[in-house]
Amino acid sequence: MQTPQKMAIVGSGLVGTLLAIYLKRAGHSVSVFDRSPDIRNIEFSGRSINLVMSDRGWKTLEDIGLDEEIRKIGIPVNKRGIHLKDGTLNNQFYGKEGEAIFSLSRGILNRKMIDLAEKEGVDFFFEHKIWDVNLATVTLFEGETEQDAWRELKFDMVFGADGAFSRIRHRMQRQSMFDYSQEFMEIGYKELHIPANADGSHKLDKNSLHIWPRGNFMLMALANLQGSFTCTLFMPFKGENSFENIKTEADLTAFFAEFFPDTKEVIPDLVRDFFKNPTSYLAIMKCFPWTYEDKVALIGDSSHAIVPFYGQGMNAGFEDITVLHEMMQKYGDDWKKIFSEYEISRKPNADAIAELSKRNFIEMSDLTADANFILQKKIEKWFSDKHPEKWTPLYSRVTFSLQPYAEALAIGDAQNEIMQEVLKMNNIEEKWDSPEVEQRILELLK
Repeated sequence: MQTPQKMAIVGSGLVGTLLAIYLKRAGHSVSVFDRSPDIRNIEFSGRSINLVMSDRGWKTLEDIGLDEEIRKIGIPVNKRGIHLKDGTLNNQFYGKEGEAIFSLSRGILNRKMIDLAEKEGVDFFFEHKIWDVNLATVTLFEGETEQDAWRELKFDMVFGADGAFSRIRHRMQRQSMFDYSQEFMEIGYKELHIPANADGSHKLDKNSLHIWPRGNFMLMALANLQGSFTCTLFMPFKGENSFENIKTEADLTAFFAEFFPDTKEVIPDLVRDFFKNPTSYLAIMKCFPWTYEDKVALIGDSSHAIVPFYGQGMNAGFEDITVLHEMMQKYGDDWKKIFSEYEISRKPNADAIAELSKRNFIEMSDLTADANFILQKKIEKWFSDKHPEKWTPLYSRVTFSLQPYAEALAIGDAQNEIMQEVLKMNNIEEKWDSPEVEQRILELLK
């Protein structure tokens, strides 16, 4: 236990809520503020991408004894189901036998986490809009609008967990020597929906991440507990196959008939969903430092927003909490040291997963249907099974291990160079699992 302090968290999303539980258990008084209504009282749909929990996220939950509670609301996903344009379905298994990510509905998980935090004694203040913070005095300014008179809320410490467009970070950006960058992708996304069968069963294999790769755009689907799938269409905003070119019902039905013909029977509400749900943006946000003295810290998306193509946004945010908690245990009440070590540890890894996530869009939308890429993955799995001490595929390093993201990225790049040499071998398609190929990889690893 630390010396109790009065702490505020701005943002009641997944990272802010889990952090609140950790801080409460460390003996602190914790208040969570969010400008939105209580998510438990509203319908959550229209701009969601289902979450996937992997080893990093599970560790943060296990460390505090909440993992089994969350497993009850997830579905294990052990492979990609690749839907080719000709109707062929190819399965690409993740990791080793028994290894799986978990599909979770963002709304259901967030509601569950708030319930768990309230049981711990965390106080939530919904529809309380925080507009600014005085870093030196740790004072939050709350009001109905940005122009109204604000109420001052004084704390010992404030955590900004208020997402990619964080108000807390906005104030920190006005300091000298604060680095900040924001990059919007030219790709947006729209949520669609596959309903359950009449008997409540799933229309597709629930243990697969379904991908319809089509080059610079793709459709993706992850299962929900009640038999439905949350689908996400990722596509450029402009260009030949883009959101700007789908203006009418006829445009939409013709586009899906050409590129996703096998979805006709499983997405009955395509037209309604497409024109009702917003087209959302994807942004990568980086900044540094993440902390101000021993008073204010950023965590999760407010310090490192990434794109969703590696399924690591939530996991990276939860890992922030793991590292922060380790520093709390190590340095006791020395919050200046805690914050300094936390941001130094996390910054290079946050940058690495941002890079990996951006690259993975190309893998998912294009390479998963590429014969050379499929062969490369087959060789990697074969060699890894034979020499697990010498080769762990990049996806497994990121998803099924706790290896720092920066190390995983560096090793993954080196492994990819080796594989490009292997793929140049004569008749590699026929002899991919031969002693000759095995020996070549071992030579290149020296």
